[in-house]
Amino acid sequence: MTSEIINKYLSNEASEKEVQALFDWIEASEENKQQFIKAKKIWALTTLSSGFVATAPAIQTKPKKSNRRYLQYAATFLVLLGLGTTIYLFNSKSDAPKEIVLELGDGRLEYISGKTETKLLNNKGVLVAKKFPNEIVYFGKVQDQKVIYNTLSVPYGKRFKLKLSDGTAVSLNSGTILRYPEQFGLNGNRNVYLTGEAFFEVAKDKSHPFIVHANQADIEVLGTTFNISAYPENPTVNSTLIEGSIQMSEALNSSNTILLKPNQMATWQNNSKKLFVKEVDPMLYVAWTKGELTFKDTPFSTIAKMIQRTYDVEIINENSDLARQNFTGTINISASSVENILDLLKRDTPFNYSIQHKTITITNLR
Repeated sequence: MTSEIINKYLSNEASEKEVQALFDWIEASEENKQQFIKAKKIWALTTLSSGFVATAPAIQTKPKKSNRRYLQYAATFLVLLGLGTTIYLFNSKSDAPKEIVLELGDGRLEYISGKTETKLLNNKGVLVAKKFPNEIVYFGKVQDQKVIYNTLSVPYGKRFKLKLSDGTAVSLNSGTILRYPEQFGLNGNRNVYLTGEAFFEVAKDKSHPFIVHANQADIEVLGTTFNISAYPENPTVNSTLIEGSIQMSEALNSSNTILLKPNQMATWQNNSKKLFVKEVDPMLYVAWTKGELTFKDTPFSTIAKMIQRTYDVEIINENSDLARQNFTGTINISASSVENILDLLKRDTPFNYSIQHKTITITNLR
């Protein structure tokens, strides 16, 4: 099995024929399986966000026809509608939980942990923010001074909130990095830099536009509520507008732009350098801020990525039928159990699985 096909598979660019060939190669020997796992881990380290990345390929094929079946599990408040199969939800406990890390402008690192309120001082010893277990609140503005940037990194398996010095509220999803001013200046735009996914409630300030720089796209607002998904392993940047208005543009070509209205999502495609807009139900894209994962006719490859980021696990899917399926449903993030969920789903769609530390391998029945 050539490294080229493995790289195409990990980048979600492999064809269905190539995926099947890869699965056959992995199943041929334990040595091949371990080689593939090693390649995956090396590839994951090249991404900008910490943790593991998804492996299920995004193949544009139609799922097999089957009767729609409903699954209910009261203990976990889980309801799923599978098209030909079901989805897998995992929740693993790390032996050494990763911490949320705040890098200050002078290079100092602060680790967000504990249950007490603490103060955040800048390099001059001036109070600029207060740290809480699940949120940092900044305040104040500077005038005619160089803007100093902080960087907050949220690992897989955790979420966090920020209130920026202008009053803008930001919810950060798992596996997200946000670079933002410690205090916004009184002159110029309000610029922040996003890798991952965040929900913004921007404080209105007509004289200082708020601009989110995400991969190859820029999103400009004056005051509004919207969600941005810009994970480095994905070939797109999606911006979903809840209320107000935003303008999404190519970072290197401001004339390539789209103006969004509420209930619309703009998508920037890295490869084609094109912007697209469509009508959506915005609640599907902000459910994570309420502790839920919501899918609507979503490919398993996309769902696998969401599960990995949310629960800090690695998924190896060797089931080619599963890789072709789309799903609709809602999952309560906090109410979950690996064994119970897997055992429940096996009643609907028989499969084999194994769990070793934080790696779940899904296989066909033998």
